Amino acid sequence: MHVYSAGQWVLLFFFYCFCGWVWESCYVSACQRRWVNRGFLHGPLLPIYGSGAIMILFVTLPAERFPALVWLLGLLAATALEYVTGAVMERLFRVRYWDYSKHRFNLNGHICLSSSIAWGFFSLLLVYGIHPPVGRLLADLPAFLVDPLALALTAAFTADVMRSVQEALDLRETLLRLTEENEELRRLAKRAEVAAAFAEDDLRRFREKTDLDAQRLRQRVEAYLHQEARAREKRRLQRREIEELRLRQRAQARMEILDAISDALESARARAEGSGEALERRKAELSEALERVRQRRDREQHRSIRSYRGSLRLLRSNPTAHARGLDEALDALRSLSDKLQK
Repeated sequence: MHVYSAGQWVLLFFFYCFCGWVWESCYVSACQRRWVNRGFLHGPLLPIYGSGAIMILFVTLPAERFPALVWLLGLLAATALEYVTGAVMERLFRVRYWDYSKHRFNLNGHICLSSSIAWGFFSLLLVYGIHPPVGRLLADLPAFLVDPLALALTAAFTADVMRSVQEALDLRETLLRLTEENEELRRLAKRAEVAAAFAEDDLRRFREKTDLDAQRLRQRVEAYLHQEARAREKRRLQRREIEELRLRQRAQARMEILDAISDALESARARAEGSGEALERRKAELSEALERVRQRRDREQHRSIRSYRGSLRLLRSNPTAHARGLDEALDALRSLSDKLQK
């Protein structure tokens, strides 16, 4: 049985967090064919790997004379950790940072049979291949350095976790807000369409202006981004200026839709017919809808890239992440993130 002090366990945790980050970043970067700084944190650490390694070592080192038992215990410990971590993160942040739903024999997309088997073989590699030299290196570290080094790393890690958790919460709120705004935009467009009672040609033109189909909106955004890319080559704008410009161009497409809705509602209010209380109620409803459109337009005008920067970092670091029920908003953010990297 290997006995480590609390400080030594902490150092082992950070070492394996770093190793996991190196492995994941290299593997995902090769798959994506571009550099991906993997993980939830800003620093070069993946806590799921550090936690998994510590848990595997804790349960398998007492049985290291029995490889089959090491394989089984490591498989069970790492799989349990992966499931709990995935489920808790999705519950808290509404985003699934890894997903095995397309793999056979998966459980709620958080774990799958092939991944669990891989964890078992990783446990053998860890216990018999990786950890022995790491353990010897740790034993050679002067005792007076262990606790201060562990404390310093823990302080930096805690600060990073707090910042990253806040960004994840911001991403959740951004996705919820964008989804709600998209739904409200659709409702306002439908209401304006019905209220305006346009002639057939006017109605067709109105629908073209307020087409909320995701593909049409993406095409309009693509045109803006392509136009900006050519201007970038001429003016050599700085990166943050480019980000602000792209965000404004994306917002412009939505503001054009809001303007069309506003025009239709204004026209409908001006032409409202009837008398007495019914007429006043109808005008009040249209005025309320107009006020919501104005509020939406004002939010679009004042939205800054700063409100997206943390969310975009998380999406770049987790290119396979998705959010059930919020996919439209997540795809819009991911599209913006991809364009900002070009």
